Amino acid sequence: MIWVTRTHVGRVRTLNEDTVFADAGLFGVADGMGGHNAGEVASRMAADRLLERLHGKEPSLDGMKAALIDVNRAVYTEQVSRREYSGMGTTLTALWEGKQEVYLGHIGDSRAYLLRDGELTQMTQDHSLVQELFRQGIITKEEALVHPYRNMITRAVGTDPYVESDCRAVDKRPGDIWLICSDGLTNFVKDEEIARVLKTHTAENAADELLQTALTNGGKDNVSLLIAEVP
Repeated sequence: MIWVTRTHVGRVRTLNEDTVFADAGLFGVADGMGGHNAGEVASRMAADRLLERLHGKEPSLDGMKAALIDVNRAVYTEQVSRREYSGMGTTLTALWEGKQEVYLGHIGDSRAYLLRDGELTQMTQDHSLVQELFRQGIITKEEALVHPYRNMITRAVGTDPYVESDCRAVDKRPGDIWLICSDGLTNFVKDEEIARVLKTHTAENAADELLQTALTNGGKDNVSLLIAEVP
């Protein structure tokens, strides 16, 4: 795949706690959380550990699942053994490219989207309180967008000794466009706008347009995104 990345601290925060990575067929976004610099540490550590764990291996679904267990254990061990990192954690959404399939691993509320044949599909489900309320029919999609607890996640890397990940294999087709992003993008740019931009721009221009739109619409969080295309 060919790819472009963007990350920005946003218009309000002073520290970028997101990590975007693309190396050796592994692509992803981690959105850190925690006091002081701990969120930045958690996201960087998760990305580095995943890259280390999977580098040079044959892509597989089982490999992705095992790697996420290992990444969570490593971040958890760090946050419980060092007081300055206590309570840190991170989301992690990653794509591992194989010859015929791509393997998607997901924990938290960063997202992966797939644009195929002109249709945009969200390929991950947010592990968040608001998403659970929406699934239960307690709130509407419109209410979810403005809910005061929309940033409260129910799963994260490193906050518990074990966390369940969502992993799936997706067939790889020429022309597929993947978007992996932090909630700093999706909280400020609607899916309809994301689809329009991806369909009408090159990857480089789409990345710039999506980032600028998130900043223009508020930019109250770090904004990170990766666009990967199957030639």
